[in-house]
Amino acid sequence: MAPSAPSVPPADHSGTGPGTGTRIAFGDCPASVPAPPAPDRVECGTVRVPLDHGHPEGRHLDIAVSRVPASGTPGERRGVLLVNPGGPGGSGLSYAVTKRAKLPERVRRAYDVIGFDPRGVGHSAPADCGDMGGLFDTPGADPVPRGREAERAYLASQRRMADDCARGVGEALPHLSTTETAHDMDDIRAALGERRIAYLGVSYGTYLGAAYAALHPHRTGPMVLDSAVGPWDWHEFDVRQARALLRQRQTLFGWLAEGGDEGSGHSGRSAHSAHSGRFGLGGTAEEVRASYAKVRAGLAARPVDGFGPAEFDRAVYRALGRTERWAGLGEGLRAYLRDGDVAGLRPEDPFDGPESRNYEAANRTVKCADGPGPGPSRVLRDIRALRRADPLPVLTGLEASACAYWSHTPAHRTPLSAPHAPPVLLVASEHDPVTPIEGARELRAGLPPGSRLVTLRNDYSHGVFASRGDDCVDGTVAAYLTGDGAPDADVRCEGPGLPRP
Repeated sequence: MAPSAPSVPPADHSGTGPGTGTRIAFGDCPASVPAPPAPDRVECGTVRVPLDHGHPEGRHLDIAVSRVPASGTPGERRGVLLVNPGGPGGSGLSYAVTKRAKLPERVRRAYDVIGFDPRGVGHSAPADCGDMGGLFDTPGADPVPRGREAERAYLASQRRMADDCARGVGEALPHLSTTETAHDMDDIRAALGERRIAYLGVSYGTYLGAAYAALHPHRTGPMVLDSAVGPWDWHEFDVRQARALLRQRQTLFGWLAEGGDEGSGHSGRSAHSAHSGRFGLGGTAEEVRASYAKVRAGLAARPVDGFGPAEFDRAVYRALGRTERWAGLGEGLRAYLRDGDVAGLRPEDPFDGPESRNYEAANRTVKCADGPGPGPSRVLRDIRALRRADPLPVLTGLEASACAYWSHTPAHRTPLSAPHAPPVLLVASEHDPVTPIEGARELRAGLPPGSRLVTLRNDYSHGVFASRGDDCVDGTVAAYLTGDGAPDADVRCEGPGLPRP
């Protein structure tokens, strides 16, 4: 079941609606929101918004909002900085606290940091898709279909997932979209009494930010889009991500083999190397790949304590996005090969917990509400192409496949082009496999003139600003947010490379 609504103080709805005088009655936060370090404080409230902004007289939702006030003097304050952690499906209520703690001090002094749970997420009318076509079964079915019968079973599971969401989400299904959430952001702006908002979005948060700038260009202040989703339909994005994950995994294999060229992801050792590598998985990328394939095949043949190929692929998907997780994955592979232990491969957070169930439901619901989905033939064609590229693809991120059977198919895609907003600052890791850098480059084509791209070269992780600890990136973004404007040209910062042994 999705989490129940928290005890959040109600908004003051004495005005006639969003943007017409309504203010947020801030008070205590739900217990799930951490307290910031003293003397900072966090406070929470709600904003009432229409389910369908095109028909504001109809059903309404309460959007949960958090605020950590600026720590500087009144003269230093520049306004509010809305933040979104990504997804779709990521909860932002606590993110105002956790992300703010990592921001450069000059940004913390200048802005009230505002977090919110987007509609369908967390404490904002959470979406519930029930069993989602068996997604939470343990062990799950092998997510890589091989052969006609397996492909039919895969499509059937996607149809069941779509049907489960239609039943669980009901009349809200077509309205849990990025477009509606972008309008909610403007309702939050109005309820805060601000003429404009500054914004920091990571991953899916960049897609949401671009949509806000397209819909409300004259309400948009400084906007940072970190690790950008490209301006493609969601299924196309998922497929591009799957290809990037294969490139990243090859780099991982070389790193696990030890002694490889850090820039290329290849081992550099002879194919006949007698070395067992850093983790005992092999001394070349090819030998490590063989060990990896052996682990996956073993779990497919005989799952361990509910941990099979689907669970394994999810663990790999998670590890590939952040290099600090690579050593743990290597140790987990070694432990399984040595004694059949899968403890090192399991993520700390249970996949089928309430927060995860809500995340997965909101993720599909938003993606499928954002534009026309792929047809079943396209889904199978792309899966076959990925299998031809590599017999062991990681298909965990093909979340928009369910949109092939969605009951409310939108006729138009979410608008992302925003030529009339102020210049935007994009930030990207050169080798990010989750949101490949070509997404930032293509998204920028529809953004205002003067928008710039800050690239962290020789970096392999997802999420950059106030995340990777890079002074060049953090300083450039902080200067932009606090009044210096966008740089005169794109900025290239030198990243850390692959992890050291």
